[in-house]
Amino acid sequence: MKPLLRGVCVTAAVLGGAFQVSAADLVVAMPNWPSGQASANIIKAALEKSLEVKVDVQEMGTMIAFTGLDTGTVDVYPEVWQPNFDQLIQKFSTERGTVHLSSRNVAATQGLCVTQKTYDDFGIHDVADLKDPAKAKVFDTDGDGKGEMWIGARGWLSTDVERIRAKSYGYADTMTLLEMPEEVAMSAVDAAAATDKPIIFYCYSPHHVFELHQVKQLSEPPFDAAKWNIVLQADDPMWLSKSDAPVAWKPSSFSVAYATSLSKRLPQVAKLLDNIDFTADEVTAMSYAIEVERQDPAKYAEQWVASHEDRVKAWLQ
Repeated sequence: MKPLLRGVCVTAAVLGGAFQVSAADLVVAMPNWPSGQASANIIKAALEKSLEVKVDVQEMGTMIAFTGLDTGTVDVYPEVWQPNFDQLIQKFSTERGTVHLSSRNVAATQGLCVTQKTYDDFGIHDVADLKDPAKAKVFDTDGDGKGEMWIGARGWLSTDVERIRAKSYGYADTMTLLEMPEEVAMSAVDAAAATDKPIIFYCYSPHHVFELHQVKQLSEPPFDAAKWNIVLQADDPMWLSKSDAPVAWKPSSFSVAYATSLSKRLPQVAKLLDNIDFTADEVTAMSYAIEVERQDPAKYAEQWVASHEDRVKAWLQ
């Protein structure tokens, strides 16, 4: 990671007025899921066009990004998911005060999904069905008698939670839990939908898969805070055995986070970040553009900002 140029002074025109900033570079941490890639680059394009600051987008994992926000080597993280990141928010935002979370958020969902064909033909409607070896075998593609399911990409906090949920519900014994890049997993979903083959996978929304295919989320017991005990893998080598979550995800959301120091160092940047107000439909469109249409995230972002000039200006108010 290159050092930030904290001492360079530039002038930027904002809605007819000028202001001075005392830093030329910002680092936006980019997650490895499609909407996160798009939003990270939209933030870069919006800041560079509106405030004439130099912004670097760097792909990195969540733990590294939050550590960077805490130490000052990272300035922005575009999609902080809750409750996935709750313990990181507690540590770095509530306790240390080094990370600021925007009050604007996008409502989201998380769970396990199957195609409509799988739901209708195989009677798999509830997470509890996966504990039945006969039903789990429906998803067996390698002949070992156990089904396979994608639980997320390596490094996602949700992937660890899905592994905890599998253990807690009991289907870790009947299903092989696969970790792989989302692009690979979604290609498998595309293929299964096209050939009417059964498939089950971790799903979240907003996401293009709900627009592209007929998908059903499995039912499960509602979220119960008393039964949701998550220990982070980074905090304890015995995290899996010490964790338990035999219930549905808490209603989810995500928002922009940035280093608290930005409020004083670059107040106009902080204002723009606080006012970003993506809709669920826009996030779905981002996901579709990056993963289905294979658009380059940086080029997509430049086009998005160019076609939403008034929106970006409003973020500066």
